[in-house]
Amino acid sequence: MPTQAQPSVSAQAVVFHRPKAGSSATEWEDGAGFDLGDPAAGRPARLMVVDGATEAYDAIRWVGQLVDSFLGREPQDGRPALTAAAMDRWFGVMQQRWLERAPAVFGSIFEERKFTQDGSFATLLGCELTDHDWTAVALGDAVLFHTRGDRLVTQFPPMAASDFGLDPDGVFTQPSQRMRMRARLGFGHGELAPGDRLYLASDALAAWIVTEAARDPAVWGRLAPFDHPHVFARFVDTERAARRLKNDDVTLLRVRLSSRPAAALLVCS
Repeated sequence: MPTQAQPSVSAQAVVFHRPKAGSSATEWEDGAGFDLGDPAAGRPARLMVVDGATEAYDAIRWVGQLVDSFLGREPQDGRPALTAAAMDRWFGVMQQRWLERAPAVFGSIFEERKFTQDGSFATLLGCELTDHDWTAVALGDAVLFHTRGDRLVTQFPPMAASDFGLDPDGVFTQPSQRMRMRARLGFGHGELAPGDRLYLASDALAAWIVTEAARDPAVWGRLAPFDHPHVFARFVDTERAARRLKNDDVTLLRVRLSSRPAAALLVCS
């Protein structure tokens, strides 16, 4: 009997962010971006949120490098496949590029030592969307929340409020950390339907969401309506003032999935 094809979904994405209280927009050390892909060309959509460590060397440059490459803005890289082997190779490429783009002259011996010995560091959450599902990779405490209506479908990584701490996993510039990164890299997957929403949040907001969702299942209704950066900024400032939200860089990448006509009809008999 004829069977109607499952409707495809298309994505609309927006990034909201707020630096630490007392910092300027140029001091925001998170990073986020998206590429909504090209279904006709077979290029899936990509999403990314990263969180650079404040104490790290030039975290802003490191998070920018990671976002640009993962989303395909560095044509020579190609976008890494979301497999353990491909991500490990990509980590190596990122570390090599970090060295190649080192400053020609350092401001001091201390700065040069910090670059070579300590390097930089950022947590990572990357996601790829096809017509019907999402696949994600994570190192650290940036979190993806997949919602349908007013309920949570999936949280990745599955962290509790007490899991957000001061020593998360992440992507290091030092090659000596490759084995640790390889071992700690996590993978997630979920099936999408029209009307679903994805929220990708850096650690401060992710911890707030996990805490609020435990006491108020209607929390998703507070995240869905943001329609302007000023509205998001007021929300962040209010929650910080109430000491419910940590004073840290805050980033939210929100994705809304809508239906589009299927490209083909599958008929079974």
